[in-house]
Amino acid sequence: MPNPVHPITEVVIAAEGWQSEPDAERIVQRAIEAAASASDADVGNAELAVMLTDDERIRTLNKDFRGIDKPTNVLSFPAPEIGGADGEDDAPRSLGDIAIAYETVRREADEEGKPFADHLSHLAVHGFLHLIGYDHETDDDAEEMEALETEVLAQLGIPDPYTERERMD
Repeated sequence: MPNPVHPITEVVIAAEGWQSEPDAERIVQRAIEAAASASDADVGNAELAVMLTDDERIRTLNKDFRGIDKPTNVLSFPAPEIGGADGEDDAPRSLGDIAIAYETVRREADEEGKPFADHLSHLAVHGFLHLIGYDHETDDDAEEMEALETEVLAQLGIPDPYTERERMD
């Protein structure tokens, strides 16, 4: 059953390139709300942060946390599970953080002929799904995650981002 409660999402613009995309914060918020509604995850009383950054900063994060010395489009950092009884604390629990790099997102959208807002929405959904436990380490996991991404994006009126790749394979 879809989850009607949305997490509290703080979007931080940490790079100048995003100034050319004045709707970026709204786009990210809308995408995460849609993903939260479509998932079965309990995201009530939860929060996450999204940093809209640049290639330089995301390259550093990618190198430091994944050992890959190059920029990428999106990184997710799920919060560690903290034990304790439910209801002990009224403070929101953290789902984690997402970082999205402007230059890479812009370049990929342009190369793939996609509207920037559509690609940004996809990456926000993708990042959020990682925070709630989805991954694409196996073919089955990737298929499940991509199906949910496609479903969420369709609800937002965004075409399936994987159809072009499938035609190329």
